[in-house]
Amino acid sequence: MDKKKKRLEELALQSENPSLWEKPTEMQKLNKEKAFLEKALNEWNEFDSKLQDSKVLLEMSLEADDENSFKDVKSELDLCEDLGKALQLKRVLSGELDSNSSYISINSGAGGTEACDWAEMLYRMYMRYAEKQGYKVSELERTDGEGAGIKSATLLIEGPYAYGYLKAESGVHRLVRISPFDSNARRHTSFASVFAWAEVDDDIKIEIKPDDLKVETYRSSGAGGQHVNKTDSAVRMYHLPSGIVVQCQIERSQIQNREKALKMLKAALYEKEVEKRNAAKDALNSVKKANEWGSQIRSYVMHPYQMIKDHRTDFETNQVQDVMDGNLNGFVMSYLKSQVTAN
Repeated sequence: MDKKKKRLEELALQSENPSLWEKPTEMQKLNKEKAFLEKALNEWNEFDSKLQDSKVLLEMSLEADDENSFKDVKSELDLCEDLGKALQLKRVLSGELDSNSSYISINSGAGGTEACDWAEMLYRMYMRYAEKQGYKVSELERTDGEGAGIKSATLLIEGPYAYGYLKAESGVHRLVRISPFDSNARRHTSFASVFAWAEVDDDIKIEIKPDDLKVETYRSSGAGGQHVNKTDSAVRMYHLPSGIVVQCQIERSQIQNREKALKMLKAALYEKEVEKRNAAKDALNSVKKANEWGSQIRSYVMHPYQMIKDHRTDFETNQVQDVMDGNLNGFVMSYLKSQVTAN
């Protein structure tokens, strides 16, 4: 904590420099770091304060030898334990990109219309999760399914540590339910893949050669007004050496969509390089597998019983609707705990 305090003091002095006010990008970066440090220090101070209060309360209870006071002490200590565990989890959110905002893409897999509907259900789940966390969400790309749901969609989720949490979602998600599209009401299994990668700062240097790019334009299929839907303003960008494909259709002009797509590609390539440099064999590798049996990270069973289980951590819950409404904290935290243990 002393290092964080010292760094916060340095940033405070830098922010008082008038010359920095003329450099909006640097000022924004400084303010972002300040906000993260202030949040971390406030969390630590809250934990330390409650711990000190608990000690005082314990001493008073021992002197009074009062059973009710001991119950209050236990409640305070339980709260301290929860705060301590939360701080411990922050250890695993110390990665180079963990504090950044996050892109997240959802793609339907095996299962036809069923899979497209399942992909849209996941899309809604992540929208709700972001809203619950107080994050800002922008839809960058959406391709609707032929009968229902979506074939693919990409969101930008902006907020502190969005990527640190959402990286837990990368992989194949499997759904088992009675199909609403089957007139015989049979049970179906569907798959969709999810991939999260961090938004990177504009000053990070990633070389992209023009010859390595293939760019296509197409007409936006989602909401966006008459202009967006009647012109080929959407952009699909292929990076040929890596096989990475990104799409953007949020802006009114093709030029703006191209700029955003290039930024998305830059972020994806940067993360790929970080993975390579660290030789990380984590959950991100699961998205390279086929969207079929045996490759899923999580199963959502809605029939013949209600259960969602993460196959990496064995965390499970029967509160299916609660999870689909965006309450992912149990799964995210169990994943982070497993990373702390692994490290």
